[in-house]
Amino acid sequence: MEGGDTNATRTKSATIFVNIIDDRRTEDSPRMLQGQLYQPSFESVSEPLEVKNRENWANSVEFLMSCISVSVGLGNIWRFPFTAYENGGGAFIIPYVVVLLLIGKPMYYLEVLMGQFTSKSSVKIWSVCPAFIGVGIGQAYAGIAVLTYYSSLLALTLFYLVASFQPVLPWSYCRREWGPNCVDSLPNFNQTRNDIKLQSSSELYFLKTVIHEIEDLSQGIGMPSWRLTVALFVAWVVTYMIIVRGIKTTGKAAYFLAMFPYAILITLLIRAVTLEGAIDGIIYFLKPNWSELLNFSVWKAAVVQCFFSLAVGLGPLVMFSSYNKFNHNVRRDTLIVTSLDTLTSLIAGITIFGILGNLAFNLKVTNIDEVVRSSTGLAFVSYPDAIAKFTAFPQLFAILFFFMLFVLGIGTLVAQANTLVAILCDQYKWMKASTVALAIAVGGFLSGIVYVTPAGQWILNLVDYYGSTFVVFGLAVFQIIGISWIYGLQNFCDDIEFMTKSPVSSLWRICWAIITPMFLFLIFIYSMIELETLKYAGLEYPESANVAGWVLLAIGFLQFPLWAIWSVTRDCDKGVYMCFKTAFRPSSEWGPSDPAIKKEWLIYKRSVKERRKAANSELKGSYLMYKLRSIFVTDWTDAKDI
Repeated sequence: MEGGDTNATRTKSATIFVNIIDDRRTEDSPRMLQGQLYQPSFESVSEPLEVKNRENWANSVEFLMSCISVSVGLGNIWRFPFTAYENGGGAFIIPYVVVLLLIGKPMYYLEVLMGQFTSKSSVKIWSVCPAFIGVGIGQAYAGIAVLTYYSSLLALTLFYLVASFQPVLPWSYCRREWGPNCVDSLPNFNQTRNDIKLQSSSELYFLKTVIHEIEDLSQGIGMPSWRLTVALFVAWVVTYMIIVRGIKTTGKAAYFLAMFPYAILITLLIRAVTLEGAIDGIIYFLKPNWSELLNFSVWKAAVVQCFFSLAVGLGPLVMFSSYNKFNHNVRRDTLIVTSLDTLTSLIAGITIFGILGNLAFNLKVTNIDEVVRSSTGLAFVSYPDAIAKFTAFPQLFAILFFFMLFVLGIGTLVAQANTLVAILCDQYKWMKASTVALAIAVGGFLSGIVYVTPAGQWILNLVDYYGSTFVVFGLAVFQIIGISWIYGLQNFCDDIEFMTKSPVSSLWRICWAIITPMFLFLIFIYSMIELETLKYAGLEYPESANVAGWVLLAIGFLQFPLWAIWSVTRDCDKGVYMCFKTAFRPSSEWGPSDPAIKKEWLIYKRSVKERRKAANSELKGSYLMYKLRSIFVTDWTDAKDI
C-alpha cells in the first residue's frame, strides 16, 4: 500500500494540507494560463480529506513488463505487417520510424508522467484542465471499441491453436471444394500452373473454414460461428481471472506475457528468411520508396500504427503508471519500451514479408503486393503458411506460435480492461473492482459475438477505422495542446522536475510544445480532408454501414466539445469570464494524490514561481521571450541572458 501510513497519520497529513490550502487561498497572487506565473487555486475544504490508498507495483520491473506486454503485442505481430503491406512495404518504414521518434516517444512519455504524477486514471488526470475532460472520456470510448474487437482476434488464435493438434495441419492442404486455383502450403511444394490466379491453402482455409467470410456485407452479417464463440468465451474467462485479482496479479503475469513471445518470434524469423524466394519479400519490405515520403496518407498510417502499437491515447499507459511509486524513473522505461516495440515490429515485418516472398515464388506472382488480399486477417494467412512449411514438427511450432499470439493478445486485453476498471472505480468510489471486472468481461463477450459472424472481419475493419483510429488520432491533438499550451509547458516541466528530481531536457520540451502537436495537427487535418469511403480488401461497404461508421466517429469526437461546454456552464454563477477561467485552469484535485507530497509540491511551486518571476523581471523579456525560454532552456531561473 502507498506510503504505509496509518489512518491517524493520513488524517493528520490531510489536515495540514487543508490548512495550507486555506492560507494560500487568501493570498492575492497572479494566476495566468500557459505557464506564466502559475499559482494553484483551490476551493474551500471544510473537513479533513480522506485519502484512499492506491496499490503500487511490487517492484519497478513489474511496471516495465506490464508496459512491454501491452505495447509489444498483436499491434506488432498482427497490425504492423498488414499496415506496411497496404502502404508499400519499404515506403512505410521511414515514416514509421520518424513518427515514432517525433510523436510516439514524446506522447508515451507524456502519458506515463501524467499517470505517475497524479496516481489517477486517464479521465481523472484532466483535473489539470477540466474543460478537456472530454479527451479522457473520448479515449475511454475508443478503448471500449478496441476492447470489443480485440477479443475476437484472440478467439481466432484459440481456434488455430486447437486446430494445430491435428496429425496434419488443416491449412496445409487444399480441399476439393476450394477449386483448381488452390495451392498447398506444404514444404518444397512447387506449383507449375500459371494460367489462373492462384491462392494458398492457408488463405482459403482462413476465409472458407475459419471465418466463412461473405463477399458482400449487404447480404447480412450471418450467424456467429459456435466454435469461435466458445473461443471468445474462453478468452474473456482468462482475462477476467487476471484482472479480478487486481494490479499485483497483473504485474506477476506480465513477466510471462512480455518475455515468452520472443522465443517463438525469433524462431519464426529464422525459418522465414531461409524460405525460397523470401529475399524478394524482405527487399520489398526494407527498400525505401523515397517518392512516398511526400504521400501524407502513408504518414497518417504511420501515426495510427504508432498509436495502436504503443497503446498511446487509449488509457493503459496512464493506468499502469498511476500504480508507480511517485519518484519512479519512467524516462528509462519509456526509452526501453518504445525501442523494443520498434524492434519487434521490424522482426515481425521481416518475418511476414519473407513469407510473402515465398508465397509469391510458389504462386508464380511477380509483385509482392498481389500475393494475398490485404486485410486484417493477413497474419492468419502468412504465419500459418510459413509454419506449414516446417519440415520437422510443424504441429509443435504451430502450437507454440498460436499460444504466443494468445499470450500477446491477453496482455493487451488485460491492460485495456484494467483501464476501464480504474476509470470507473476512480470516478465512483463505491464500486467494487471485482464487480466492475465481471461486468466488463460479460459486456466484452456479448459485444464480441458480432465479430465471429461471417461478416466479422468487415465489422472489425469498420469499428477499427471509425470507432478507434480517427477518434484516438484526433483527441491526441487536444491532449498535447491541453498539457503544453493550456496548463503550460513550464508548469508541467516543473511538476516533472519535482517528481523526478531532475530537469526536463530541451528535446522533450521542443517535442511537446512544437513538433509533436504541429505534426499531429497537420497529418490529422490532411487525413480529414482526404478522407475516402472505407473499403475492406478492395470491396465497397454498403451505404448503411458507412452511416453507422460516421455515427461511431461522431460519438467519439463529440465527447470533447460536449464535456467542455458542461465544464464551463456547471455552477456558473460568477459571470462568463470566471466560468471559462475556472474550466481552463487546474481544479483542487490536480497534483499528487498523497497529501504530504502535495504539501511539498505546493511549497515547491511557490518557490519556483518566485525565483522565475525575479529572473524574468531581471531579463526584462516579453511574453514571447518567456515562452521561448520555457521551451528551449532547461533551467533559466538563474540565467543572465538568452
